[in-house]
Amino acid sequence: MRLLITLIFLALTTLLCTCDAVVSPVLSRGDRAQAQEDVTGNPLNLADYHDYSDDPEAQFAGGVRMIPITTPSGDFKVWTKRVGNNPKTKVLLLHGGPGVNYAYFECFDGFLPGAGIEYIYYDQLGSWLSDQPTDTSLWQIDRFVDEVEQVRQALDLGADNFYILGHSWGGILGLEYALQHQDKMKGLIISNMMVSVSAYNKYADEVLGPQLDQDTLSSILAFEEKGDFANPEYFRMISENFYPKHVLRMPMAEWPEPVNRAFEHANGQIYVQMQGPSEFGIRGGASLTSWERRADLPKITIPVLTIGGQYDTMDPEHMREIADEFPNGSHLHCPNGSHMSFYDDQAVYFAGLIDWLQERE
Repeated sequence: MRLLITLIFLALTTLLCTCDAVVSPVLSRGDRAQAQEDVTGNPLNLADYHDYSDDPEAQFAGGVRMIPITTPSGDFKVWTKRVGNNPKTKVLLLHGGPGVNYAYFECFDGFLPGAGIEYIYYDQLGSWLSDQPTDTSLWQIDRFVDEVEQVRQALDLGADNFYILGHSWGGILGLEYALQHQDKMKGLIISNMMVSVSAYNKYADEVLGPQLDQDTLSSILAFEEKGDFANPEYFRMISENFYPKHVLRMPMAEWPEPVNRAFEHANGQIYVQMQGPSEFGIRGGASLTSWERRADLPKITIPVLTIGGQYDTMDPEHMREIADEFPNGSHLHCPNGSHMSFYDDQAVYFAGLIDWLQERE
C-alpha cells in the first residue's frame, strides 16, 4: 500500500485549496542580525563555523557521511549531512513519518547558521537517501533507537553537545532514545508530537473532526470505515479540507518545494505499518497504536523543550501540559502554527528554538 500523503502530492498540480491561511512573517533582517552570535554569546566566526577539518570524511563530501549501521537483518548505511561547526551545540534532526525524510527540514538553513548552531540532517533507515531494505521486521521503535545510537557514536556526539530535535514521529523516536540514553545527551526538543496515541486519537475524534463540515466529515469517515483510502474522492476531501488547515497552513499548491519533495520520496511501507493509512489518528493494526509514554516523562531529567502549534494535528494544550511533567521542561507555543510550525509560524518557532539552545550555554 502506498503512502496516502505521497499520492496527494503527486496530484498537486490538479489541487487548489480555497481556505484562508495565516502565515506569520519570517525574521526581519534586523532580528537576524541580532542573532549573528554563536551560542556562547561570542561574535560568530564564519570561518570557524564552516570549518569541517575535524571530520575529513564530511569535509570531502560537503558535510555528507554515509554511516554504516548493524541490524538484526544485516548491515546497511544511512545518510547524514552536517551543517556548520559548533563544539558545544550539535542538533540531530529526526524527521517524521515514519518513512518520510530530511528534506522538509531544509528551512532550518535559513535560521540556524545565523545563530552559529551546528545541525545534522539524517535520513533514517528506509528513508529516501539511506538504504531501503524491505524486511518489515526492521520497522520497530527499539530498532530505530539502536540506529540513532549508532549514528551518535559515528558522529562522536556526547553529553557536552548532543541535542535531538524530533518532529512528529521523530518526537516519538527522540523521546524513546532519551529514555534509554539521556546520559549521552545535552537536551531534547519534541516538536509537534503528543506522548500518548490514545490522547492523539481522542483529539482527532473530538476536536479536529467536528471542525470540518459535517457532510465532509461523514464522507471521510465512510471511506475510512471501508478502508477505501485509495479513492480519489477521499484524497480530494483530505487535501482540500484537512491538510491546509492542520498540516501546513497554506494552499497545497503553494507548499514549499522541500515539503513536496519530502513527501514525494516517502516510504509508504514504513508509514502504513507503523502509522496506518488514516490521517485522523493512528488506528487499526498500526504498530504505534498502543504507544503511551506520559507516565514516563519524569524519568527524563535533561532539559526538554516541547513545541506545539495552535492549529496542529496535535493538541496544543497537551504540548503545554507535558512540558511541566518533565523535571526540566520548557514549552514553546506557535500561535499561527500547524503541524509544520517551522514553515507557517517561522518567526516564533525559530526565535524560540534558538533562544532555548542559547539558554543552555
